[in-house]
Amino acid sequence: MPLRRRAWLAAVVATSALTIVQPAAAKPGSVPVVSPTPQQINRDAADVSLPYSVVLVTDGTTDGPAKDLLISLLKQHGVKKISTGPQRGFVVRLGSGGDAPTQAEGYSLAVRRDGVTINGRDGAGQYYGVQTLRQLFVRNGHSWAVSGVAVRDWPNMALRGSIEGFYGPPWTNDDRVRQIKFLGETKANTYIYSAKDDAYLRAQWRDPYPQQELDALGQLVRTANANHVDFTYALSPGVSICFSSPQDIAAVKAKFQAVYDLGVRSFSLPFDDISYTKWNCAGDQAAFGAPGQAAAGKAQVSLLNEITKNFVKNHDDVRPLQTVPTEYSDLKDSPYKTQLRENLDPSVVVQWTGTAVVPPSVTNDEAQQVSTVYGRKVFLWDNYPVNDYEQSAGRLLLAPYAHREAGLSKYLNGIVSNPMNQEAASEVAEFGVADFSWNDAGYSPDRSWPQALARLAGGDQRATAALKVFADLEHLAPVFGPTPWQPQAPVLAAKVADFWQHWNAGDHRSLGELRSYAEQIRNAPTVIRGGQVQSAFVSEAGPWLDATALWGDAMVTRLDALAAATRGDDAKAEQLTTAADALVKRAEAVKTGNNNRWGVRQALVGDGVLDAFLVQARAATVG
Repeated sequence: MPLRRRAWLAAVVATSALTIVQPAAAKPGSVPVVSPTPQQINRDAADVSLPYSVVLVTDGTTDGPAKDLLISLLKQHGVKKISTGPQRGFVVRLGSGGDAPTQAEGYSLAVRRDGVTINGRDGAGQYYGVQTLRQLFVRNGHSWAVSGVAVRDWPNMALRGSIEGFYGPPWTNDDRVRQIKFLGETKANTYIYSAKDDAYLRAQWRDPYPQQELDALGQLVRTANANHVDFTYALSPGVSICFSSPQDIAAVKAKFQAVYDLGVRSFSLPFDDISYTKWNCAGDQAAFGAPGQAAAGKAQVSLLNEITKNFVKNHDDVRPLQTVPTEYSDLKDSPYKTQLRENLDPSVVVQWTGTAVVPPSVTNDEAQQVSTVYGRKVFLWDNYPVNDYEQSAGRLLLAPYAHREAGLSKYLNGIVSNPMNQEAASEVAEFGVADFSWNDAGYSPDRSWPQALARLAGGDQRATAALKVFADLEHLAPVFGPTPWQPQAPVLAAKVADFWQHWNAGDHRSLGELRSYAEQIRNAPTVIRGGQVQSAFVSEAGPWLDATALWGDAMVTRLDALAAATRGDDAKAEQLTTAADALVKRAEAVKTGNNNRWGVRQALVGDGVLDAFLVQARAATVG
């Protein structure tokens, strides 16, 4: 559905109102965990108590959103008085230059006994320095302290974020606001608006937005600007454009100008998912030749170069134009790619999805090859955790961001993640995307994934543990083929394998240990719903949480039946087996709701692992 105007003043929360999530307590004197992983962070001093009164020092270069966030953080951590007077006592400095790294968006941060200094290479660097400070507050009795560290940090990739490019039921405007704020919090700087429900992007691309739609877009753009996120407007005219028509070229420019006037400074012209074996008008055959790869490349290049020359470069503050080529998911050269490599303006940023639409991995060798084919660094459109295709039907995709090789920053301009129809649930994988694209050399899925879950849990340790159990049951990451690129329920699978190894060897003590984990599965939904977990996630995951409670109960009951049979209590074993069978049927009956392209399906939980164990345990109980 098109964007609709809502109570935006309530929905578009100012940067200073960000929910502050404290990291898990670190050992005294240790280096605190910061995400994305900084390039350099060192323990430089003991923790510094945050006083009730501070002096804030800014100058003409101080970034507005960074300052707003900084003031909000200080107030949320017990500072009652913030003055701008004489620089005595505890002084917090925020500005540009100084000892900031030379890299764009870089910053330095130093915590000393007498205050905190944040220097950014630019406004974004200042903002990211404050986002790091957000993660350095630690409890000091009934008050707060700041970890005594020195940080020098910058991103390895220029473009980091998400692309709303999935099919099926769209995000609401509230979802989009929450996503943009999430990106700013995780130091991601790009949100590509390619919403399939916005007819004015594709089917009706020539038509101007009605004022109501334009107002709603404007609110999103302002939210993005307030969070140092580039709102990239992706217009897809390829379905009907006449490349040789001056009127159609003017229509592209007019559409871009309309959203430029809203504050958009980043634009994309994607040509994905269209045919290049036919023209939309007779004039294109005369201008570019018979339909085919080379002719399609020539036509697209002509439009991209024209928009670059006479729109992008005519607006001093507009970022380089982006595009998604029609051939976006392979490494092979072709007449189409030759046209782009040899004739496309070198400033145009070209997107690529990897070696498949949903690639099982992305390697340096692959990225180097494709950068050679296109004659430039490419921009990875990563189709994870998107779940709008048949192999993902019935699933939430909550596995970590993985199988992307350190060193990709040498060949990639950046990475955007294509998320799920479920926005809040997408933030688990997107957290890893932001972490990796900031510092691919320092990225570890094993470290980043628990941080993503802890953030989702609002720092609630019990809820974080429950989310780990739940996310393990939603770990399968499919591709378009039959073999997933991440396995289902690896933690549970290992526990089940260990159980059967001991059980078959006659060691029945293993039953109690597995039963304890089954109880965690059964109880996880209640803990998640009763904790500090983001309410949007709880709502989106509702069917899967319902199913998890039933599957967990069935597992506990099945193990109790096995225990009863082992001690010779056949009547009890039969009673419990019947009860477990009923729970399995109830679990299998839980449906997802009609919130994806694939419609209403069974809410899949640990399938192939949990259900398989229950079948095997039943056979071991009743023969």
